[in-house]
Amino acid sequence: MWTQDHELFDLAHVDTVTVGVFAWALTQPAPDVYDFTTLDAIVERAAAEGRDVCLATGTGAHPAWLARAHPEVTRVDFEGRRHRFGQRHNSCPSSPVFRRLSAELARRIAARYAANPAVVAWHVGNEYGGACYCELCTAAFRDWLRDKYRTLDRLNHAWCTMFWSHTFTGWDEIEAPSALTEHWRGPDHTAFQGITLDYLRFMSDAMLANFTDEKAAIRESDPDTPVTTNFMGMYRPLDYHRWAPHLDFASWDNYPPDDRSAARMALTHDLMRGLKDGQPFWLMEQTPSCTACRDVNPLKRPGINRLWSWQAVAHGADAVLYFQLRASRGASEKYHGAVIGHAGRADTRVFGEVAQLGAELSRLGGVSLGARTPARVALLFDWDSWWALEISDGPSRLVRYQQVVLAYHRALWDAGTDVDVVPVTADLSGYDVVVAPALHMVKGDLAQRLEMVAARGGSVVTTFLSGRVDEDDNAFLTDVPGPLGTLMGVRVDEWDAREADVVNPVRLSAGGEELEVASRLLFELVIPQGADVVGTYRADFYAGTAAVTRNTFGAGHGWYVAAGLEQDGVSWVMRQVLDRHGLVGPYADVADLETAVRVAPDGTRLLFLLNHAAVAVEVPACATGVDLLSEQQIERGQPLSLAPAEVMLIKCDGAPAAP
Repeated sequence: MWTQDHELFDLAHVDTVTVGVFAWALTQPAPDVYDFTTLDAIVERAAAEGRDVCLATGTGAHPAWLARAHPEVTRVDFEGRRHRFGQRHNSCPSSPVFRRLSAELARRIAARYAANPAVVAWHVGNEYGGACYCELCTAAFRDWLRDKYRTLDRLNHAWCTMFWSHTFTGWDEIEAPSALTEHWRGPDHTAFQGITLDYLRFMSDAMLANFTDEKAAIRESDPDTPVTTNFMGMYRPLDYHRWAPHLDFASWDNYPPDDRSAARMALTHDLMRGLKDGQPFWLMEQTPSCTACRDVNPLKRPGINRLWSWQAVAHGADAVLYFQLRASRGASEKYHGAVIGHAGRADTRVFGEVAQLGAELSRLGGVSLGARTPARVALLFDWDSWWALEISDGPSRLVRYQQVVLAYHRALWDAGTDVDVVPVTADLSGYDVVVAPALHMVKGDLAQRLEMVAARGGSVVTTFLSGRVDEDDNAFLTDVPGPLGTLMGVRVDEWDAREADVVNPVRLSAGGEELEVASRLLFELVIPQGADVVGTYRADFYAGTAAVTRNTFGAGHGWYVAAGLEQDGVSWVMRQVLDRHGLVGPYADVADLETAVRVAPDGTRLLFLLNHAAVAVEVPACATGVDLLSEQQIERGQPLSLAPAEVMLIKCDGAPAAP
């Protein structure tokens, strides 16, 4: 099939192929046997066809012989069961044998192919994830804790172990928090959140060590070719901010849960771009049609593959790849979408759309490569806050960090505002607005840096359940919201959590504009300490008290949203903030018309318009330039019509302005 594959790749303008991701059993069929015959042929053929190769180390899953010879390389699950060979995500990250042999395979592959000019990137592992609770991981966890805390006194203090007589007097008394030890209500729910939080951090670091093992082995033969691994977007188990410095560029696999995920994907693209300080990323995988791993796997409607691919480019992707290129004959992904189906046809709708996008990207050439997003709004995303909030007993297990962040990013997305999604350690000096939803954990000098944003005239927005705990997940011994209290000008003495069907309306009012919106799940009782009341509760014994406040701090403001506002309320608050800074986009009132701006290294300004609506939209052009996809000349104020799933990419003559 190889000849046919490459002929179809040419028709589809496929210029880059990722190969060898799960090739360990092929390239090392026995402990002391390495066979690169097939991989040689694949790489040589791709190079001869003029294609770039993203070459994987092949360690995404270990071979059967390794599990049989060394049973300790397989994982132990939360319930204490040792897994046998099978599946993937089944390699213990702390196994010395696994670490040694995976690094050796990477070393041999790099030595063999480093000189091949077709290899433009190295792909280590594959979609790292999961967790292991074996004795090897427990021992490694103890070493990790010794390195972090140095003394048991410091560890006991951090974990608050006097509670329930859990004080440790020896390092070997510490166990991994599994169902066999601190089982509470399932994984990540224990009586001692400090232990669980540190195990999440440790497991993320343990798998990172697997990645850096292989990267170091690659660097012995190839000091320059960039190395990456494919992330999974907003993936809870791994702290990608801890990983980011070790990747030469970020890449991720985009498999949204449904076909109504445009805003969610925008947030995830922004998060991936923010991992490397705004550096462009690769969309390493997406399906051209449907997935195969869910209970229901909807088909991408006509035009959606093109639309979502251009959305990735709009948010910072310098490459757009697919999984899979040809449909697998068998196993779990035989019904997963592919560029080339089982019949190998070029006349299918899916192949035609892939070829159309490929032709457009080919015509675009390098115009957008290396382009940056000139965002003046930052949204803080913090894995520690995510973990700490959700492993906590109380106030509510119904509050989900990701959903809170999504709501605030959605408000910014709807408003047509370019956003950088960044870690809490990021430099905030270049932003006019910083949004920190559910910033449960406040670490280091973050509170002071947020105050500096407001003091120089910026706006800082945070929400309920923020400023609650320190880096050890212990409550601040002060009024809520802890270190954020001075900036927010409020204190919170009580909070009320209710079932999802309980609504407390909130009346919002500013500048003569009023709106009543629903709020759910979490209601903090706010006592202003200098802040102005912008929203009040309408029900229960705290009716009439503050639900949303704005505090003047220096030349700027600190906004505190104490209630779980539904989307219309979140959007109202964020529109007030953005209006003050002139950051509302030109099409903010046109539903599902997305805008994004990238600025190329040579200063070229690229304006993307993407219609996610099911109907056509007509708007006046907000810039003068040329649509690089249609080659149509555009004049500011000219009527533009975008069909459903349509995309325009305007190379601007000047900066876009409101019509």
